[in-house]
Amino acid sequence: MVKAMEWQEAHPIFALAPTDWTNGAYYVGVSRAHQATKNPIFLAALKTMGYRNDWKPLYRTYHADDVAISYTYLYANSTRRNLVDLAPTKEFLDIHLFETNPWKDGTDKHAEKKILWWWCDALFMAPPVIVEYAKQTGEQKYLDAMHTYYKQTYDLLYDEEEHLFARDTRFQWGVNEKDLKEENGKKIFWARGNGWVLGGLALILSDMPEDYKNRDFYVDLYKEMAARIKSLQQADGLWRTSLLSPESFDHGEVSASGFYTFALAWGINNGILEKAEYTPSVTKAWQALMSCQHENGMVGWVQDIGASPEPATKDSWQNYGTGAFLLAGSELLKLQ
Repeated sequence: MVKAMEWQEAHPIFALAPTDWTNGAYYVGVSRAHQATKNPIFLAALKTMGYRNDWKPLYRTYHADDVAISYTYLYANSTRRNLVDLAPTKEFLDIHLFETNPWKDGTDKHAEKKILWWWCDALFMAPPVIVEYAKQTGEQKYLDAMHTYYKQTYDLLYDEEEHLFARDTRFQWGVNEKDLKEENGKKIFWARGNGWVLGGLALILSDMPEDYKNRDFYVDLYKEMAARIKSLQQADGLWRTSLLSPESFDHGEVSASGFYTFALAWGINNGILEKAEYTPSVTKAWQALMSCQHENGMVGWVQDIGASPEPATKDSWQNYGTGAFLLAGSELLKLQ
């Protein structure tokens, strides 16, 4: 895990800016790695990043992706109270949750039925930040707003039969002019998209109060998805980029597999999943993930930025893939 982080820090990459969602997902992994190990090298990396960026999220206040980086700011603040200037995060969340925007009112061309979080990735980007912010401030209005928008996305994209999320409405059947499908005739369910959701659920449940009125919804969804994801694990321990058509890209993909490994191990460690049933899947997945790490620390076999199943290679990498690897390792350590 240390080698993975050191390599990633030496090879910075992002899509838009150092505070974008790719770095946000990476530093979630760094945060949880520090939480699990207390190794100061992880804390030093995330604090350096935060100071460099003035503890600010990105600028698109209507976009869930642009607040993902604030998870790390909130974690850093939990290590020493008032270490972080949380004012930029509060400003973003207040605008994002409580003010109108083109996606909420449906005026943007990309808006999906006047829904704020219209793509499943969003369920990793914003909700864990909101839950942690509510935990640190004690303001339940943030939790309630999060649940409202989460439920809208669930109602829009969750497939009750497959127990998986469509990435967005393009991949749903019966709502478009033509149903998109794999060559084998199955629906298209993107592995990383569902990894965002399941990994996000583990993060949400980590910080959501046990007595929160809507907690059971998240626990039930987590258990339902966990069982389905476990059933789709391939013989080598990893998951394929197309969950219902593994033959389409017959190799493992690390970002999705890392998020799944993290989430399933978290469920075991927190008594939500049956240890005897799930531990073999998790340990097999971690061994497979380690086989995708190069000797220099680089984590390979990561699908590039996208919104649907695509191939990966031994040498393909992204910072969020490293983040998923660190998340997985952070929970595997607790299984020992």
